[in-house]
Amino acid sequence: MIQNCKKILNKGFAFLSAIILVASINSCEQFELPEAGSMADLTPPSANFSASLNGDYLTYKFDNLSISATDYIWDYGDGNTSTDFNGANVYDGEGTYTVTLTASDKLGVSSTYSSTITVVKPPKPVVLLPTILEAGFEDYDLPDGTGDGRDSWRTSLGEIMQITSSPVYEGSQAAKFPSDGTRIAYQELEVSPNADYVLTYYYTIKTSPVGSITVSVLGGALTDRANAASQTIASFKGTDQTDDSTYVQVDLPFNSGNNTIVSIYVTNEGAESRLDSFSIRVAD
Repeated sequence: MIQNCKKILNKGFAFLSAIILVASINSCEQFELPEAGSMADLTPPSANFSASLNGDYLTYKFDNLSISATDYIWDYGDGNTSTDFNGANVYDGEGTYTVTLTASDKLGVSSTYSSTITVVKPPKPVVLLPTILEAGFEDYDLPDGTGDGRDSWRTSLGEIMQITSSPVYEGSQAAKFPSDGTRIAYQELEVSPNADYVLTYYYTIKTSPVGSITVSVLGGALTDRANAASQTIASFKGTDQTDDSTYVQVDLPFNSGNNTIVSIYVTNEGAESRLDSFSIRVAD
């Protein structure tokens, strides 16, 4: 009788253990959470992104807008790829490129999204071309038919340069700066900010004594000659005294910076000097 009871108890214990084991298994299956973004049965991956410039016209960034994904493969359409969350690429040149993002989850489900971008070099902004008045120092050369070749170069900062008829580079007159260095020339020009220009002119210097003539481009208007050095954005000091009857060409490049006004400022020292035929152009 006692043995039968033990058998019954043992069977009952075994049955109860089996129930507990099954319940435990069911409990594990019921509360096991899938990995983040990997609920393929509810929210499969959906790839998406937006594209925008990030600097110059060759540099793009791609903001990942995908959902329910954990892994990403970018194909930028030019042979470059990456596995970063957000994409970025620098293209070699103009063209049309198909950018593809493949987004997948840990269950191996993937989604692909493609978008085409067109890389185009933007046109250069329109740059203001300044007008240099009385650029050749000729009489009656102002737009209204007046002028003595010096009127546009006058300034309260110092005594205006002189006019000479020989030697000249072209025309019949040129600007002359005596050896004592007391004469100057000054003219303000309206420019586009942050634009590249080239100022061209011609100079000659007497063969003796040693001397020079300096043409400077200043940022803004000059109100005090003591500030000329600090306002200089480009300058050239001519020292060629090989032949005082032969003019030397100078091409002086400069960038206008944040200025809408620049000034041409001319000084000399040591020897009599001459200038002729100013011109200005937008740099290529």
